[in-house]
Amino acid sequence: MQVKPTVAARHRPLAGILAGVLAAAIVPAAHGAPAPATGSLTVAFGAESTTLDPVKISAGVDHYFVGQIFEMLVRRNAALKDENWLAQSWKLETGKDGKPVLDVQLRKGVRFHNGDPLTSEDLEFSWQRQRDPKSSFFSHYVSSVERFEIVDAHRFRLHFKEPDAQFIVGNMQLWAMPKKYIQKVGEEEFARKPVGTGPWKFVSRTVKDELKLQAFDGYWNQDKRPGIKDLTIKVIPEDLTRVAAFKTGKVDFIDNVPPSMVEEFKKMPGVKTVTLVSGNNLFLNFNTQMPKSPFHDVRVRQAAAHAIDVDAIIKRVLFGQGERYAQVGKGSNGYDPALKPYAFDQKRARELLKQAGYPNGFDTPCYNLTTPREPGVKEVGEAMYAYLSAVGIRCQVRNLEYGAWISLGKRGRSGPPEMDGVLSWMWSQGLPGDPGLAWSGHLHSYQAGGGWGTYSYTSDPEVDALLEKQRQTMDPAARTALLQQIARLKQERVLGGLPTYRPLVTFAWRDNKIDYVPWPIRDYWRAFQEVSWKQH
Repeated sequence: MQVKPTVAARHRPLAGILAGVLAAAIVPAAHGAPAPATGSLTVAFGAESTTLDPVKISAGVDHYFVGQIFEMLVRRNAALKDENWLAQSWKLETGKDGKPVLDVQLRKGVRFHNGDPLTSEDLEFSWQRQRDPKSSFFSHYVSSVERFEIVDAHRFRLHFKEPDAQFIVGNMQLWAMPKKYIQKVGEEEFARKPVGTGPWKFVSRTVKDELKLQAFDGYWNQDKRPGIKDLTIKVIPEDLTRVAAFKTGKVDFIDNVPPSMVEEFKKMPGVKTVTLVSGNNLFLNFNTQMPKSPFHDVRVRQAAAHAIDVDAIIKRVLFGQGERYAQVGKGSNGYDPALKPYAFDQKRARELLKQAGYPNGFDTPCYNLTTPREPGVKEVGEAMYAYLSAVGIRCQVRNLEYGAWISLGKRGRSGPPEMDGVLSWMWSQGLPGDPGLAWSGHLHSYQAGGGWGTYSYTSDPEVDALLEKQRQTMDPAARTALLQQIARLKQERVLGGLPTYRPLVTFAWRDNKIDYVPWPIRDYWRAFQEVSWKQH
């Protein structure tokens, strides 16, 4: 049987956040102690994390694993509503110098998995690690914080050098990491044996095979915690192998049910499925930076936009498991219903190529992800590249597994190869969604050491200025208008990639054995926050 999401994805207005303290504080259970966690559960994911250190996160998959172990000040719950998490409360004020100050009261009684209490010093240490562009690809998430003031063990104040609306709407991206433990064992050992405050504590990891976790008995939130003691996450990239593991009982939960098999899974006795819109936004990225790149010319990029029948790919390759979007997903901040995707028009595509000086087309490398980061992504990439080739953008398809794919997309790394053509790419705009952070990473020009454009192959000074302005705009209506303005320019000039679709992701588990409530980790589902044995 199938379960529908309980709450539709809706944008939570920035004004509601900036008005003061977030009202929905979580209160530990007032009733008696819950039953102890028991038994072992094995699940299968289609992709694997590149790291277990929150600072080293380079892609969305990393959150599937890091997010089981570590937590932030604020998080979204199963209903996609923001709640205070490690923060008991917070408020945004104006300092004596006229600059914004975020006053945070930490929740008392929270402990790391090694028994150390969570204090303001740990958050200061975490901020220092995350703000260093030499070690963090997302240093720009906290780059506007110029000073961290510790008031006491459970209260601190973040002093901003300039307004930063993205920090607030982005769930205050500050992972809680244990200062004393990291200073004792070093960063490399911390990455091998991570210690967080989350519902699951690390046991062991075999790269390209499995991650073993155990429910944390001392977890602060006894109302929302696992009822199963041991969790093994198997990494099985091959769709049919992952499905076989489920059918034979080797695993009791899988992610990324292949689109062609969703209806079959819905009909399986004793199996429950849920289909959810991923927080991810997929697009084709073009290198406009190389001196001789054909994609310097906007007409070439527009030709590519007209060349691909994305609707047909969603219907035939993904079996309908995708949602078309134009720059911003429905219900997200900055969404403009008047903005429509480019129409499929191969004749127009050829005309544009001719106008740009390529009447006979040209050859280009086209990089394709083969790991099922999202369902059917390999097959989708192949179909898109076939459409491009049909109009004269002749793709030399180069298939990459996840690690090589991530490495190719990064800017600022030393040595070749450089992404020198077309890249099937993705970046989450969130659940329910705000494109500011994503565009800061793949639309804004790359700035070495500055945090901007960490995966960007685009450079447009006008758009850069608007991106920087929207981050500093605290008025919700004014910021939304800026995001819509950026979206229009991005659409007209085909900047920061060509938007294609948002995936629908189906999860399946044995309803006769376990109760599972889907929770998001950052912008992605897969958090085992609430999972327990079925009560009979």
